[in-house]
Amino acid sequence: MLDDEDYPAYTMGRAAEIVGCSPDFLRRLGDAKLIDPYRSGGGHRRYSRYQLRLAARAREMCDQGTDMASACRIIILEDQLAEALRQNERYQQG
Repeated sequence: MLDDEDYPAYTMGRAAEIVGCSPDFLRRLGDAKLIDPYRSGGGHRRYSRYQLRLAARAREMCDQGTDMASACRIIILEDQLAEALRQNERYQQG
C-alpha cells in the first residue's frame, strides 16, 4: 500500500511537516479544490504522496509571490495537460 502514490498514508500534521507548511495551508488547498484529502472514519484528513507533491508545488509558487487561487489553477491545468499528453502518447502507440 505504501508504494501506491494515491494511498492516504499521511496525517495532516505529518503532511504539513513534509511540505513545509502549516495545517491551515493544507486546509486552504482543499478549499481551493487543488487537493481533496481522504477522511478517516473519525473525520481526520489523510494525504497521499501525490497530494503532497501538489501541495509542495503550491507552497513553492506561493512563496514566490503567486496568490493561492492562481497557483492552484496553474497546477490543475499542468496536471490536466500532463494527463492529456500521456493519453495522446498511448493512443499513438496503440
